[in-house]
Parts: sequence; C-alpha cells; structure tokens
Amino acid sequence: MSDTEATLPAGDFSTWLVGIEAALHGDAESDVPCGSCTACCTSSQFIHVGPDETATLARIPAALLFPAPRMPDGHLLMGYDQHGHCPMLIDGACSIYEDRPRTCRVYDCRVFPAAGVELDEDTKSGIARQARRWRFSYPADLDRAQHDAVLAAARRLERHVDESDDGLGDTAPVTVTQLAVTAVTIHREFLSVPES
Repeated sequence: MSDTEATLPAGDFSTWLVGIEAALHGDAESDVPCGSCTACCTSSQFIHVGPDETATLARIPAALLFPAPRMPDGHLLMGYDQHGHCPMLIDGACSIYEDRPRTCRVYDCRVFPAAGVELDEDTKSGIARQARRWRFSYPADLDRAQHDAVLAAARRLERHVDESDDGLGDTAPVTVTQLAVTAVTIHREFLSVPES
C-alpha cells in the first residue's frame, strides 16, 4: 500500500455503528473524517433530494434536477457532469456544503468495510479505494460482536440476492450500497451477545 493509500482509522466499531444508525434514521449526520477525499463527489452518483430539503433546493439550479424515478412527486435527483463529478463540487470542495443534500449528509463509505463488501463499478473505484483504507478498532468485546453481526447480515443478504428467491420483497438490496446499509440496519438479528 503506497503512502497515499495508507490505512485510515475508522474509529471504534460500536461508536461508529451508533453514529451511522442515527444518520440512517435521520437523527444525525454522518461524521466521516474525509480529509481531502472527494471520492463520493467524483464517482458518477445520482443524489436524491427530498421535497422537504428546501434550503438545498434553493441552492441547486433547477436545470440540474429531474424527477426521481419510482418516487412520489417532489422527489428529485441531481446528476453529475461529463467527468462524473457532482456539479456542486467546485475547486475540490462542495459549494453548498452547509445546505448539501441529506443524502450527502448521511453518506459514509465506512459502511462497505463494515459489511465486508466492495464496490465493483468502475465509476465508483475512488470510493472503493478509500473504503479499503478504513480500519475499525475493537476496544471491547461488543465492538467485535457487532461487527461480526453486520458481516453475518451482509453474507445472508448476499446469499438471498444470489439465490434470487430472497423473500425480502421490496426491501431486497439491489446495489452493493443497499446491501451494506441493509446489513447495518438488520445486524441486531445476527448479534450473538446482548448489547449493553
């Protein structure tokens, strides 16, 4: 691993898990130590913007937004430029950071190593490279037990996707990102020691 790809401390697993769950429930923002990384902003991602995100909508030119497929009216997506970059990324920084979309506020690439999965799309290679660098710490048995539970949940979800008889209905993950997030969401079903 080169100097530019040195490992990064992802934090104590249990602490991270509490934070990501709060973010996924809309109770907090993700607190990702991104540093100068903009991989998620430069990886050809469509960004969902909900109708209640009025400050965000006021900052994004309407020409950059279009209706989100299979979602209720008012839900929009913002695309990316010809280089796969978010159009709000200017000079290597988010030009609307204080009013950035909720999707950006909760995004955390540590979810991939937490679930033991890797992005395999060419357009997401920057995110995959960054995600491979994260290393969680395990100061207590609970940290390891929770990580094992997330990993077990991900393996179960992967088997269901591979078998295509998933029994999960509309909640079945379609993308690697959905699989990782779903594994975090359902990990308690796989926890072998009680949480305290």
